[in-house]
Amino acid sequence: MKYHEMMELGEELDGQFAELVRHCMLSGAIDQGLYQKYDVKRGLRDANGKGVLTGLTEISDVLATRQDENGASYPIDGELYFQGVNVVDLIAGNGRQRFMFEEATYLLLFGRLPREEELTSFVQILGSLRELSSEFVRDVIMKEPPANLMNALQKCIVLLYSYDSDPDNIAVDNVLRQSLQLIAKMPLMAVYSYYAYRHFRLEKTLLVRPPKKELSTAENILYMLRKDGSYTELEARVLDVALVLHAEHGGGNNSTFTNHVVTSSGTDTYSAVAASMSSLKGPRHGGANLKVMQMFEDLRANCPNTADETALEEYLAAVLDKKAFDGAGLIYGMGHAVYTDSDPREVMLKKYARLLSEAKGMEREFALYDRVEHISARLIAKRRHLFKPICANVDFYSGFVYTMLGIPMELFTPIFAISRISGWSAHRLEELVNNGKIIRPAYRYVGTHRPYTSLEER
Repeated sequence: MKYHEMMELGEELDGQFAELVRHCMLSGAIDQGLYQKYDVKRGLRDANGKGVLTGLTEISDVLATRQDENGASYPIDGELYFQGVNVVDLIAGNGRQRFMFEEATYLLLFGRLPREEELTSFVQILGSLRELSSEFVRDVIMKEPPANLMNALQKCIVLLYSYDSDPDNIAVDNVLRQSLQLIAKMPLMAVYSYYAYRHFRLEKTLLVRPPKKELSTAENILYMLRKDGSYTELEARVLDVALVLHAEHGGGNNSTFTNHVVTSSGTDTYSAVAASMSSLKGPRHGGANLKVMQMFEDLRANCPNTADETALEEYLAAVLDKKAFDGAGLIYGMGHAVYTDSDPREVMLKKYARLLSEAKGMEREFALYDRVEHISARLIAKRRHLFKPICANVDFYSGFVYTMLGIPMELFTPIFAISRISGWSAHRLEELVNNGKIIRPAYRYVGTHRPYTSLEER
């Protein structure tokens, strides 16, 4: 039953559904002061917003501070390491001679950079797995495509369980097989789901183009997505960089922590990845770049002269005052839970966004993003009386990059998932190899105990 039908039912039953909603709201409300009274680390963060230590990992390191000789911490430009390798060095080290997402995936999964012959073999393995049966496309992707493509991807992932001859086996070799298959198939499932959605919900042309095994992940996404299958070298390079930057970001981010939690229960790979997808879909996590794009659309509607910095500042101040855009009081794409001086992913992606904007004649649009970034950082620090700087995060420019690449907004978060499946897979394998305990944090009960009363006495 749909929500509006439930509402109509509530009206027909003399407002009883509305009464149920009221009871739900009242019964779920907890005195916010109790969190401080019992020293509850709400959101698994301390009073300073720092994440509570809940596990150990060798897969990636997210750095925002260093310590001086006296042990005091001081902020630094953010750094991100994959298995000990700085991601900036990883991207810069190829000399633009090859695509790097596959190499980054190898590094995350196996803990070291591959030799040339190992990388060649790994790319060939992924290429051989980059296929979907016609039955799967027909029976899963084309039937009742959801409006939100993250749900479409979840449906595909969950139903891949039925196409696996050994789905519940969580031995490392079997989980590695499943992980490699998911990494290879995710781009196909995302692009095909997009065209199924367009065809069956919007009555647009249906396009299902098989991938080319010799192409990289970034190249295949553009090849399958575009009607003529064409793309420039720069476009593929920029998308490849975006995939690398989104592939992994520590064990504490919401979707990766979800993967650890679900994996620790001993469940199958498809269920664990579907759970991570549920987390990534949220606008506070993987859906944030969509909010950035929507915010810029609202900005243009309210500031016709986007070169006027005074008008931009007035609009952004209104956003912070909950008087503009969505009323949340947030300038989306600004700030990060760990980074302060800079987000290395944003710094790198901004560099490539500039290159792509120059190639596509969109320098003015890039300049607008740059202005908003600097005005926002200054405004937020002033309004919130911050003594530490605030930086843009990777979501600030990623939607702009995807738009320049002609990627539809419906695919923004699925592109994130196509990338992050590499990190999720590495963390799932790490959890299984270490055979950890089931992750089970505690919640304190703050209600009251009551005697049961019979139905007649209530």
